[in-house]
Formats: sequence, structure tokens, C-alpha cells
Amino acid sequence: MSRTLEILQKAPILPVLVIERIEDAVPLARALVAGGLPVLEVTLRTGVALEAIKRIKDEVEGVYCGAGTVTHGRMVEALEDVSADFAVSPGYTMSLGDALRLSRIPLLPGVATASELMVCLDRGYSCFKFFPAEANGGTKMLKAFGGPFPDAKFCPTGGITPSNLKSYLDIPSVVTAGGSWIAPKDAIERKDWGFITAEAERVVALVND
Repeated sequence: MSRTLEILQKAPILPVLVIERIEDAVPLARALVAGGLPVLEVTLRTGVALEAIKRIKDEVEGVYCGAGTVTHGRMVEALEDVSADFAVSPGYTMSLGDALRLSRIPLLPGVATASELMVCLDRGYSCFKFFPAEANGGTKMLKAFGGPFPDAKFCPTGGITPSNLKSYLDIPSVVTAGGSWIAPKDAIERKDWGFITAEAERVVALVND
């Protein structure tokens, strides 16, 4: 089992987080872990993202915190410095793969087509981010991948909502699904950690129903 797959299997949903204020990082992570979602992706889209990962790793018990929107190998050293548990890329390049092969940090590479999936399989990957999921055929595309690629596992991200979540998770190749709705921007801005915990609990209950 790949390290990436081992981590993703620990939660049915991967919250995709955009953290604007560093003081929100730890309470946000604690709220999600308390709600039953211990695996988090902090996207590298803000100036505080790396520091947010470091603080979450240092201060939140039981969390697995990865870095999202990893697009080139020059980011790898910074990810190692903050002890990121994994890296998530929207796509895949040979140079990015080579950089992470020399690192302890496992990569969840992004794919959208059969050709991209074949390249990554040939490079030794077995677990993939299917992105953007809804824009690329959604559940129909993932089911179609199942025939020629029976051993591939997926974390679909992009357009996943409570209304279509179960349809993705019911596909045998889907390990977990990524979504940002669990920690909405307005709830983070008003520091409503109780709401975010309740939303996480609701999603976990939905999945287990």
C-alpha cells in the first residue's frame, strides 16, 4: 500500500482549506479533527499556507496535514521544512515527480485523462487526484477508468458537494473525496469553529449512513 493511500483511507473526506489568517490555522484544524476528519489539505494559495501547515502539525493532535496546489519541484524543500505529510498536485510533471522521489513526502498527483493516468502509473503511482472532477465527466469518467485501470485509486476533487458525494464514494476505486464546502470562507472569517465541527460530523454521518 502506498503511503498516500494509507493516509487518505483514514477519513472519508479530505477538506481542502484556503487559510488567509495564520491565527485561524490551529482552531480550524482542531474543529475538523473533532468532527471526525483528521486528514487535511492546506492549499499553497496564500502567504501563510506553509506556516499554517507547520502550526497544525506542531499543535494539533491526531492530524495528517498535506500541502495542496504543489506545482513544481522548487516547493519540496519548503514542504519538508514544515513537515507536511503529503503533497497534492493539480496535475503532474516529470520534474515534480523527480523532486518528490528524493523526498520523504508522498505525492498525490492530479490526473484528468487516461493518458495522464498511464504516465503516472508508469512512474509507479497508484493513487490519484481526479481533478477537476465534475468538469471532467465526474462519476461516469471514474467508472470508465475502472475497466482499463482496475488497480488505480482516486480522490476526486472539484465540484464535490453533499448532494453528489455519495455517488462518488460508492465507486469502488474512490478512496476519499476532496471538498472545500466543509470549511466555508464565511464560517472561517467569523471563527465559527463549532459550525465547522458540526458540518464535519454531518458529512461523516452522511457517508456512514
